[in-house]
Amino acid sequence: MRRLGSVQQKVACVFVTEVKEQRSRKRDGQPFQVVATGDVNPAALESDIDRAVATEKLDGTCCYVTAHRGRPHLWARLDCRPNKHAEKRFKKYQHSHRSCKGFMWNVEEDFKAVPETWIPAHMVKHLNGHPLPDQHGHIPGWVPVEKDNRQYCWHASVVDQDLGLALVLRPCADDGDTLEIVAVPLAELVEQTLELIGTNINGNPYGLGSKKEPVHCLVSHGVIRIRNPPPVDFQQLCAWLQESPEGRVEGVVWHCSDGALFKIHRHHLELRWPEGETSLGARPVVVSVDGTLGQYDKGKDLLASFSGLNGRRFSRLQDVRFDP
Repeated sequence: MRRLGSVQQKVACVFVTEVKEQRSRKRDGQPFQVVATGDVNPAALESDIDRAVATEKLDGTCCYVTAHRGRPHLWARLDCRPNKHAEKRFKKYQHSHRSCKGFMWNVEEDFKAVPETWIPAHMVKHLNGHPLPDQHGHIPGWVPVEKDNRQYCWHASVVDQDLGLALVLRPCADDGDTLEIVAVPLAELVEQTLELIGTNINGNPYGLGSKKEPVHCLVSHGVIRIRNPPPVDFQQLCAWLQESPEGRVEGVVWHCSDGALFKIHRHHLELRWPEGETSLGARPVVVSVDGTLGQYDKGKDLLASFSGLNGRRFSRLQDVRFDP
């Protein structure tokens, strides 16, 4: 199985988009909404989208594994954003032009400070040594996850940096429908991007854990493949997302053979999340976290809690709970 593309930049819509005169559901303060038309993006056609691998777009927060202080390390997504003065100028431009394109930034003065450890994402363009923002006014980047940083406490809960392990959700190799929760060496995830999902992430659409016993895990981008995906056709995708049990997803990301990525998001089609069970949350899961990890404090460590469930099988991902 070939390794699919990592997500370092914003992924383009698989359809040509247009601007509608209504407040965005996705971006606070944006006075317009970007929606898909029925025309396939020419760039997607050039990348042979009909032969691409269709994968589930997960509703979480993006992470990245790369070196930090000489060891594989989990990094959280942190975009460098405009300061208040520049943001006001940018939104005024957006409102009058109904577009972000053509706005001129002062890259030396318009952006907030970021931590010294911050690094820009791959493929961010630079001018005179300064990273340049994307069309939305953000400079995508990463910051290393540290245990004492409360802002990234849920990121920190899925890794043990001392042992170099991460708690990962992935399909079982011998059963295409069943998922498994495993402890994976960070060294095996280097240069991959992953999605952090769970109890305290984006409203927990997958129903993982509870407030008393939160559950979080990492999912490598591209690993949850869509079985029998619909063709890249506007009407058929709309119908699939609304009517099919497999379509109870946030969206689809297509991984093309040339490395290009394209997506469709429910917001592009003006669709809301379906109520109730999601496709991912309904899949069976087995816990395969080595019991030798029981050396941890089970009351505080997520890896240790899962080691106590080693070998357990649950009929649905959203049913995973720890023994009292």
